[in-house]
Amino acid sequence: METTNEISALFTLIDDPDEEVYGVVTNRIVDYGKPIIPNLEYLWETTEDASIQERIETIIHRLHFSDLSVEFKEWSLLEQPELLAGALLVSKFQYPELNTAPIIKDIEKLRRNIWLELNNYLTPLEQISIISGIIYNYTGLSGIETNYKDANIFLIHKVLETNKGNQVSNGILYLILCEMLEIPVQALQIPGQFILGYMKEAPFGIPYETAYEQVKFFIDPTSGQVYTFKDVDDYLKRIAAKGGDAFFTPKDNKQVIRYLLQESAQCFSEEKYCYKQKELQQLSSLLDQPF
Repeated sequence: METTNEISALFTLIDDPDEEVYGVVTNRIVDYGKPIIPNLEYLWETTEDASIQERIETIIHRLHFSDLSVEFKEWSLLEQPELLAGALLVSKFQYPELNTAPIIKDIEKLRRNIWLELNNYLTPLEQISIISGIIYNYTGLSGIETNYKDANIFLIHKVLETNKGNQVSNGILYLILCEMLEIPVQALQIPGQFILGYMKEAPFGIPYETAYEQVKFFIDPTSGQVYTFKDVDDYLKRIAAKGGDAFFTPKDNKQVIRYLLQESAQCFSEEKYCYKQKELQQLSSLLDQPF
């Protein structure tokens, strides 16, 4: 963007010690939208004062966040929002300049490798065995315990880059591939777990009376291990969980991405990053259905 007299004047006020003045200046700069980012980046490069650089970084982040909020709202309004697109939007919160084309290409390669091994005569367990075998054995994806020290572990592109993810991020990759392959696997929220369920098709088109009846078996996305109803029931009894049928109600893509945003937000509990936590919560609120 061409530097106008107004932009130059605004830039000279970025270091104003009066927070009210700085707030007005920031809002006016943000009004210019993303085209002003190169100007801000040049100002950052030619400024030696670390405190001013930090303010410039905050303004650039606000510009990216404003744009990302619009993208999230547009995604949420789609009749059938794709899970991969939603997961990539979450990655763009931390990496706004992320090139998504290589990520989509990598996932498409995984999808094709799985598709080549599938056929119409496989049982559900055999299908899942093939999917898990390629994801965890062929590609070497490993699962780690969920913690909130590193936000990257929740991001789909970092899972592909490092071959390492937690239950949520691995689970979302698994769900994306199943969605692309039209395998009826969906997310469930057993207390304390992000687990997947292989869903049964209702016989004769008559809906099941309970959500419990819809699930054929369970998959732990940390490792691809399959669990039976007895395994899950024993776990629920052990933790004295109450909720019954709600635990087995499948979650749609908006609910899954909302949960991903909420989990990612917990990585920014330090005071200096609290603004990121609030922003992730704001993005989560744009998706109208709780997990």
